[in-house]
Amino acid sequence: MEIDREGLQEATAKGIVTELQAEQLWRFLSEKRKESPSFHFTHILYYLGGLIAIGAMSLFMNLGWEQFGGWGLLGIAFAYGVAGLWLTEFFLRRKHLQIPAGIMATFVVVLTPLAVYGLQVALGFWPEGHVYREYHTHIDWRWVLMELATLASGAVMLWRYRFPFQVMPVAVTLWYMSMDLTPFLFGEADITWDLRKLVSIWFGLLICLMAVWVDIRSRHEKDFAFWLYIFGVLAFWGGLSMMDSNSELNKFIYLCINLTMILVGAILSRRVFALFGGLGAAGYIGHLAYDVFKDSMMFPFVLTGIGLGVIYIGIIWQRHEEEISNTLRSFLPAPMRELIERRR
Repeated sequence: MEIDREGLQEATAKGIVTELQAEQLWRFLSEKRKESPSFHFTHILYYLGGLIAIGAMSLFMNLGWEQFGGWGLLGIAFAYGVAGLWLTEFFLRRKHLQIPAGIMATFVVVLTPLAVYGLQVALGFWPEGHVYREYHTHIDWRWVLMELATLASGAVMLWRYRFPFQVMPVAVTLWYMSMDLTPFLFGEADITWDLRKLVSIWFGLLICLMAVWVDIRSRHEKDFAFWLYIFGVLAFWGGLSMMDSNSELNKFIYLCINLTMILVGAILSRRVFALFGGLGAAGYIGHLAYDVFKDSMMFPFVLTGIGLGVIYIGIIWQRHEEEISNTLRSFLPAPMRELIERRR
């Protein structure tokens, strides 16, 4: 629950806290907010600048950089990495600015695939016609070494600095690996789109389970699982939604999986599950409207009734939420119960 200035003033008026206590509490919360990422203009500038710098060394690199050659790219990545580490220490130790420090630490991790690519080019590993910018646009099993190095770099930097934003390049790399490992494991000649979709589903599910594990392990700390949930759900739901459903039963199973995602999102207090689950459920309803019942006059009335029924279920849930929640949570392990309570 978010505490604002107006709420503290109401508590003061009712005699719950004194004016001095309310003022001291507000100052304390204001200082805490400065250290936590939020939708403040200062934080927006931090992340905008950081993402521009990160994008310059990853997504937005042009073909002109290839002229530096392998050793040149390795040297540039190394120099930028040293500067990034220095800025991380500067912001953290001298300025006590955790968000810029976390962005700089993330910047160092993002430089890892460029450094490995430069070394590979210098050693003649890459054939002619391949460029670094394809790392973000093309699927190729030879990217796997760069991805493994990025995961190792991310693990070391997380061990050293412990900033949640550092998990972002790790999560992106795991997502990339879900695509690049398919030709590596099965051979490029035997790859089909159905196989890619299956790998995406299972890899996404694995990342989501990893995110739950990280969530439980770090339940007393900052939110280190945020980016893992995003890219895990993206890989799982994306692969699932692209699967060919040649029967109404399969489409209904797809609906049930999406509804389960909404329930999981509510239990874990993770909106990303509810967002993608809602999109999948809406897609299934669209299929019913435009394909199955496209000529039915009653379908809009039935759908309206279903919507009102869902609202009624929400009212019943609200009345008995505490009792139902306590009953459901009693079946969960103690660390999971503690995590859910903290999220609430």
